[in-house]
Amino acid sequence: MLRQVIADTLRMLSFRRPSPAIHQHWQWFLGFGLIVTWLTGIGRYWDNPKAHLAQHLGLGSLIYVLVLALLLWILLYPLRPARWSLRNVLIFVTLCSPPALLYAIPVERFMSLAAAQSTNAWFLAIVASWRVALLVRFLSRSAQLSMVEVMVGTLLPIALIIVALMFLNLEHAAFAIMAGIAPENRSPADTSYAIVVALSSLSMLALPVLLIMYAALVLEARGKRPPS
Repeated sequence: MLRQVIADTLRMLSFRRPSPAIHQHWQWFLGFGLIVTWLTGIGRYWDNPKAHLAQHLGLGSLIYVLVLALLLWILLYPLRPARWSLRNVLIFVTLCSPPALLYAIPVERFMSLAAAQSTNAWFLAIVASWRVALLVRFLSRSAQLSMVEVMVGTLLPIALIIVALMFLNLEHAAFAIMAGIAPENRSPADTSYAIVVALSSLSMLALPVLLIMYAALVLEARGKRPPS
């Protein structure tokens, strides 16, 4: 069964449809997804001296996927997506964790600070783009939402999360970057943090428009198929 779970996870990550086993043996897929999420969380912060204990233990990543799955489920439920359940959304979110293993590569150990910053920024771009593309496919193929619903259903949760992380002072560094970082406080993750700050500004500008579009789609969906 584990071999089947791994095969289906690779199929999903390569934008192919997984086998029916993902529904028949969902406990295996959810367990595997949570374990991979936990391991990637440990790998992401194992060499980060600024991380909290919960992040070093991988607990932060587990909490994140649970919150993200709950947010997606609640936010998109009014749009009447097909086969929409918290269980299915949580399985999808956890199985999107493996690309984050890139973060576990200690590039700062064998690169200069500037090269490590650039590499970590590329890792961030690759993982984020990969996951967004997977979400688009999930909402269009599995949830059977329209093109506009997929666009809003993808961008609105992302904008909400980025803005929330900005106000929570992500990694204790977002506002430090905006104010300027002292040379002695620089780290290989600074470029990635700067990207997060730039995305935060764009998200704050886009959020009102997305909320208006979301409200219109919810009103339109009231006369459509019942939620499943």
